[in-house]
Amino acid sequence: MVHVSATPVLALRGVSKRFGAVQALTDVDLEVHAGEVVALVGDNGAGKSTLVKTIAGVHPIDEGVIEWEGEAVSINKPHDAQGFGIATVYQDLALCDNLDVVANLYLGSEIKRAGVIDEVAMEARSRELLSTLSIRIPSVRIPIASLSGGQRQVVAIARALIGDPKLVILDEPTAALGVEQTAQVLDLVERLRQRGLAVILISHNMVDVKAVADKVAVLRLGRNNGVFDVKSTSQEEIISAITGATDNAVTRRQARRTEDAK
Repeated sequence: MVHVSATPVLALRGVSKRFGAVQALTDVDLEVHAGEVVALVGDNGAGKSTLVKTIAGVHPIDEGVIEWEGEAVSINKPHDAQGFGIATVYQDLALCDNLDVVANLYLGSEIKRAGVIDEVAMEARSRELLSTLSIRIPSVRIPIASLSGGQRQVVAIARALIGDPKLVILDEPTAALGVEQTAQVLDLVERLRQRGLAVILISHNMVDVKAVADKVAVLRLGRNNGVFDVKSTSQEEIISAITGATDNAVTRRQARRTEDAK
């Protein structure tokens, strides 16, 4: 068990974001500690992507404060976020199908010696990184196009770790994956936690959330609607917070089942 530090790596305090007349986020708070996985959940339109993009520097915030390791900071562009040690893996992965795994891992941050790309060093480091993360792929020299969905996802996550980040944001990393590939990605998320990284996991899949998250932060209509400890909270409570109703289709079904069981 990784010791969770008292000061969060990242904290949002009263963050708001508008796009024209649309208020996308209102007074949102969020804390993520080193060695902790926080799942960010909510219905479509709840503000999850906007929140992630404010942390990643794509959409600077309008109000509120972002704290990094206890200090208030400005994140106005992706470069700022990367500079602090924030790595984001978006759903589209942005991998180059025709390039091999090594080239994808180091795309834009190639290792050079005397101005020449050092393929040997990059290959050695790629192998080392993949093996410390227990990522199994046939070879680091095969094109991305020949990998499975799960393998692509873990390569995209591994690429985010090249710059030694302190916080990794994963946007729906298991959305398009089968059972075994999902397990592969969730194993990797657990290894990120063991390495002491802070992880924000955006997911629609409650089974995945229950499997790897320590806490669940619920957004509803751009506002906080509860932060829950995974071990002590039922799935029903989390779903009620997501749908914003104590009485909704999910809880009614649950109640009917309880009644029927009596």
